[in-house]
Amino acid sequence: MNVKKAQSFVTQNAIYIVLVILIMGIIVYEPSFMSINTLRDVLIQSSTRVIIALGVAFILITAGTDLSAGRVVGFTAVISASMLQIPDYSRRFFPDLPQVHVLLPIAIAIVAGLLCGLVNGIIVSKLNVPPFIATLGTMLIVYGVNSLYFDMDPNQSQPIGGLREDFTKIGSGFIGSGQYSIPYIVIIAIVVAAIVWVLFNKTKLGKNMYAIGGNMQAAKVSGINVSKNLIYIYAIAGALYGLAGVLEAARTGGATNNYGNMYELDAIAACVVGGVSTTGGIGTVPGVLVGVIIFTLINYGLTFIGISPYYQLIIKGLIIIAAVSFDMRKYSSKK
Repeated sequence: MNVKKAQSFVTQNAIYIVLVILIMGIIVYEPSFMSINTLRDVLIQSSTRVIIALGVAFILITAGTDLSAGRVVGFTAVISASMLQIPDYSRRFFPDLPQVHVLLPIAIAIVAGLLCGLVNGIIVSKLNVPPFIATLGTMLIVYGVNSLYFDMDPNQSQPIGGLREDFTKIGSGFIGSGQYSIPYIVIIAIVVAAIVWVLFNKTKLGKNMYAIGGNMQAAKVSGINVSKNLIYIYAIAGALYGLAGVLEAARTGGATNNYGNMYELDAIAACVVGGVSTTGGIGTVPGVLVGVIIFTLINYGLTFIGISPYYQLIIKGLIIIAAVSFDMRKYSSKK
């Protein structure tokens, strides 16, 4: 009986066991990886990824997917950065734009992300296009629009730099001092996670989301307006991508049209590792947070010990396949 329980535990948690072993291997190879500075860097790098993953989680729980997330992040990063350059920067995106309040471009970028999500929701719910195809199409459209915007005169596809201090401080500022300080960007991610937890667990939209992902036909029969709820969910996800794009520009101090490339794959993988089912109806905010931190630890750790980025792509790809495989096995065992 104990052997069967052990086998069941290993089967249900195999992906976590493998990831923990990988992280422990990194620590054994390079003991200095275990430090307060490393933890702080991991949390900073996780912050924007958490917000993206939370947006993706909304979609996955409805049994959908969103391949446009990364490109929306890049689009909103470029939008916010293009309007928040210092006055005397030699290559201002908008040379005649007056110094506006920092919140205005941030709001515009978030609304742009929301509109991208809204379009996804309408295509999926009103035109009945499968989420994979719908968001694949909008991924290409958003990247094209972003590239055209980025290539406008006088910028002509040059990396956007010279960002204002009141903007970059959002991504690099902190409360406290020394290695025990808390970065603003981490606080923002925590607040967003708390709001999303409330939406998941304490609102009608959250209950409808789980019902739609669990069984869409049953949800329709029970009186849930599936189309309306899907539009709301995709729009919220888009707004989260918009916020993540703003924070990414603030954190890095610049932006290009290639920002956010493949971020959606990392987000989907982190969600699945964190227990969000690709078949819909299952997922929690704490699980998503754990998944993102695990993935960031692996990325950071492999870079820390000098593993080639190309090998890192192979490892991440294997983790994604393994995570989905174990998720499908758990799903099959419950049927």
